[in-house]
Amino acid sequence: MRNDVNRQFRLKTRPTGRIETGNFDFVENPIPEIGAGQALVRVLYLSLDPTNRIWMSDMDQYMPPVEIGAVMRGGGIGRVVKSNSSRYKEGDLVSGLTGWQDYCVADEGENAMGVLPAGLPIPLPTMLGACGMTGLTAYFGLLELGKPQPGETVLVSAAAGAVGSVVGQIAKIKGCRAVGIAGGADKCRHLIEDLGFDAAVDYKRADWRDQLIEATPDGVDVNFENVGGEIMEAVMMRMNLFSRMPLCGMISGYNTGEPMRGDFSPILMRRINVRGFIILDFMEKYAEGTIQLATWVAEGRLKHRETVVEGLENAPVAVNRLFDGGNLGKLVVKVADPV
Repeated sequence: MRNDVNRQFRLKTRPTGRIETGNFDFVENPIPEIGAGQALVRVLYLSLDPTNRIWMSDMDQYMPPVEIGAVMRGGGIGRVVKSNSSRYKEGDLVSGLTGWQDYCVADEGENAMGVLPAGLPIPLPTMLGACGMTGLTAYFGLLELGKPQPGETVLVSAAAGAVGSVVGQIAKIKGCRAVGIAGGADKCRHLIEDLGFDAAVDYKRADWRDQLIEATPDGVDVNFENVGGEIMEAVMMRMNLFSRMPLCGMISGYNTGEPMRGDFSPILMRRINVRGFIILDFMEKYAEGTIQLATWVAEGRLKHRETVVEGLENAPVAVNRLFDGGNLGKLVVKVADPV
């Protein structure tokens, strides 16, 4: 890998269905120059998230779609290699929107990045996962919106993924019964044996609906929804009166090109409180959440797994693992050696 150029994935066409390498131009450009108040950042790890697929689409969303010809948007962690800013010093580890590229420019305004504490005892991929944006999504979505109470049943779909795996573990920390929905016997075994879930439902089995009923004998008090579609509909039929449903994602429909639809009659009949959210809603509380998540990780109460893909050039293929169920825990791309 050359260190004298900036490799970039630029969006060439908007995907229809699966994301393809041909949706991007993989180009080499000069390493960017920095001005006053800016820093040059070497990207080390790139976060792959379901929202990448939304950003590629020309649809109503919480941020402007990535423009054709622009560097693909993405979060990541990098190291400051040059600085003209008092906010960043050379050697700092920073996190934020890096883009799918080798180098990015951080400034003190719109493109400001967070400076990670020195001497972190936690692996950098974990700072993108359980202690990063995905962990914070689980933390605030469950605690602020789901409001789980001891003894209640918390169900989470895509439970072996980066967000879902943290949701279930926080539910257990808060004294709840945790039920996860995941694809395949290995993932379901991981939820119970490694992460401490009380029950797991394998949606790849023909009898998954029967499994769901068996796993939730007292119904569902909190449904942390990541998937949408028929799984969401089935879970909603198990939800109790005045239950809560933080709506984090509807990943089952991201590649179909069709709007997600569902039977919402249980919302009325069971007076379910449904609230869609994104992590930016809780920006002012990031520090609080990060400290708590890191504490739980350090205490061994919050376990984490990362699927690490080597090489920036593999990002367009790797991102599809999110939709195919090909990752366990947080999915990241290693762009450069952290040393």
